[in-house]
Amino acid sequence: MHAKDILIDGYGRIREEVHAAVEGLGPDELHARPGPEANSIAWLVWHLTRIQDDHIADAFGLDQVWLADGWEKRFGLGLRPHDTGFGHSPEQVAQVRVDSGDLLTGYCDAVHQQTLGALRSLAAKDLERIVDERWDPPVSLGVRLVSVLSDDLQHAGQAAYVRGLLQSASA
Repeated sequence: MHAKDILIDGYGRIREEVHAAVEGLGPDELHARPGPEANSIAWLVWHLTRIQDDHIADAFGLDQVWLADGWEKRFGLGLRPHDTGFGHSPEQVAQVRVDSGDLLTGYCDAVHQQTLGALRSLAAKDLERIVDERWDPPVSLGVRLVSVLSDDLQHAGQAAYVRGLLQSASA
């Protein structure tokens, strides 16, 4: 198995976990927050997808799906076009609202397709390419891809946890 195959599998797991966390939930459940400073499922899924979209597009020289395919307009959140949710206040978290989980999973699926296309084009030597010199040491493509994978899976797990909290409270 090649490194790109492992990455393709890992990024596929993000998509699977997002769908599992969102499936069958209505707006009230998507926006429920276990505490005043906690994140909702909607925000978590939106944020993890924005991070993947932003970072993969940057690393591979692609346009962000959020902007290029009109997802920013479909969501209509009133946030800055390149906002990914990083550092959002509780008030900004509350601003991320959707009418249905289909919007979240649709955006996730579109970003996943772009990510798969980028990953399929990888050669082993590509993973060494420096994609961000703002860090010491500079960040290679391989490190960036694993970082996004890790961050996204953590947020997908948080969304699953919030879903579990909601389901246990209603039982």
